[in-house]
Amino acid sequence: MATPAFEEIADTFEFLDDWEDRYRHVIELGRAMPELDESLRVPATKVQGCASQVWIVPRIEGQGAQARFDFQGDSDAMIVRGLIAVLHALYAGLTVEEVGQVDAPSELARLGLDQHLSSQRSNGVRAMVGRIRATAADAAA
Repeated sequence: MATPAFEEIADTFEFLDDWEDRYRHVIELGRAMPELDESLRVPATKVQGCASQVWIVPRIEGQGAQARFDFQGDSDAMIVRGLIAVLHALYAGLTVEEVGQVDAPSELARLGLDQHLSSQRSNGVRAMVGRIRATAADAAA
């Protein structure tokens, strides 16, 4: 289950053969994201387990399992900002119930990110996915 926005990223990645170009594209995705307001960069929104500073601020519209999930995110590292943009494409607009059904590791593997991120970055992505899934599960309950 992938959103149209994520499918668009996957299509672009297929078109870009070179990993340098793919990294550039991820960074461009991060640059295109709106910046997170400084007032939202607080300990409660900070994601632990990331080498860089990462903040994720969920926005949930509605109640129960059919509530719509969205989030804002930011990082002090450009590549990580891009990874947040990729995760946003993967999850934004799904119901909180659907968020729990997304197989993030296999979706991200379609982009080859599993093989081309450092172990620290991979741990950070796992931490971000964990925060997103936990937030959606809490909202669904």
